[in-house]
Amino acid sequence: MIIAVDGPSAAGKGTVARSIAQHLGFHFLDTGRLYRMVGLAMLRQGADPGETDLATNIAATLDPSQFNDNDLRSEQVAAAASRISAIPSVRERLLEFQRDFAQRKPGAVLDGRDIGTVVCPEADVKLYVTASAEIRAKRRYQELKATDPTVTRASVLADIRARDERDTTRTVAPLLPAHDAVIIDTTELSIEKAVAAAMAVVDQHRV
Repeated sequence: MIIAVDGPSAAGKGTVARSIAQHLGFHFLDTGRLYRMVGLAMLRQGADPGETDLATNIAATLDPSQFNDNDLRSEQVAAAASRISAIPSVRERLLEFQRDFAQRKPGAVLDGRDIGTVVCPEADVKLYVTASAEIRAKRRYQELKATDPTVTRASVLADIRARDERDTTRTVAPLLPAHDAVIIDTTELSIEKAVAAAMAVVDQHRV
């Protein structure tokens, strides 16, 4: 069984996807981490994330074991990943990795931005988790302020909006709900209610 969970940054899709995987005993992949890894590798080399050839080469030889989760969480890495994700050749290199992962038994949950539309259009369940930009910025700010006292709500909101613009207008695999995705708006939902709504959809497809 393949479950695709798509949506914009800080909407709660990662938490929802991870909870589904834990509940079902499925494998879980945060596909955004792959792009963050490429972005971090670029930054470590002092390269501009828009350098297509270098980004493509890094994606082709990516070794996830070389990266620490804490290093991937900064806004600088997230911004680099957003730019890199718009490079068609990078997406090509990472696509096979994601599709292979989706075939793992007894099932897989993939969290990203184009899982239901490009990576796994044949997924058994497609969810699109979203929320207002203001609410997403508030959530991300709460996460970041503990480690970065210079961060502001305004700067986080600006980053969220800029990332949304890049993700939805890129020519390859733009962020949008699959035509058969169930949309879950978490703007006014607790994480518990969001997970419950998602599991209700999954359970309908498991009967």
